[in-house]
Amino acid sequence: MASSIPSPQDGTSYADRRVYPRVPVALPAFLQANGERHSAQILDLSSGGAKLNCPASPSVGMAVLLECGTLGRPGVVRWKNGALLGLCFDSELGAQEISALMERSRALDAWMKARD
Repeated sequence: MASSIPSPQDGTSYADRRVYPRVPVALPAFLQANGERHSAQILDLSSGGAKLNCPASPSVGMAVLLECGTLGRPGVVRWKNGALLGLCFDSELGAQEISALMERSRALDAWMKARD
């Protein structure tokens, strides 16, 4: 039986194999890990996870809680590269939650530009 999962030799980029489409955002957040709360920034988001910039990044496999406004979502650290890390949420974000976070990111961007 042939595998339907692309191999690295297929020439398909990792982004093309993702289960959930990602949307770029720029949102301040907090990441709770090991009983500590760290400042973070959400860089992109999908129903299944998020990419963060968090200088105090926890280890791969660690259970964490991502907080952003009214969103509080438990997840697991799947990868990290320096201050960047990828989370996989324990339960998917709904379309309304993603839309609300995207709108919050746009509003924050507009506010920051107006301040300049």
